[in-house]
Amino acid sequence: MADTHDTAAVPSPTPDEAERVGANLQTAGADKGSAIPPDELSRLTDDIVAALKTVYDPEIPADIYELGLIYKIDIDDDRNVDIDMTLTAPGCPVAGEMPGWVENAVGSVEGIQVVKVELVFDPPWTPERMSEEAQVAVGWF
Repeated sequence: MADTHDTAAVPSPTPDEAERVGANLQTAGADKGSAIPPDELSRLTDDIVAALKTVYDPEIPADIYELGLIYKIDIDDDRNVDIDMTLTAPGCPVAGEMPGWVENAVGSVEGIQVVKVELVFDPPWTPERMSEEAQVAVGWF
């Protein structure tokens, strides 16, 4: 991102933080002096999370957000979104397709301009990143 834009950012939540990600994203934007009004930033955050929850890993019956595959969401003052995400395994058969699914889902959020998704593998994903909801979906409870 360009240094001329303030951004709102939050790492993907641990299972205990999953429900607080929206508040964290809004707080990060406010702390950095985001030009986006707090109520709009909150709406964008909620809508982005809702969009991420529509994207499912085809091998696991849970969405990518609850699986903990989203490592970072940045929203700049121009309402461009950068997302760092990972996969459950580097050799995932949909590795080439899933970033496009995420771009399309988040790009459909009203007010969002450009979405860029980067696949990262550091730190590697582990099942401990899953929320309780995802753990229930995969039968771990």
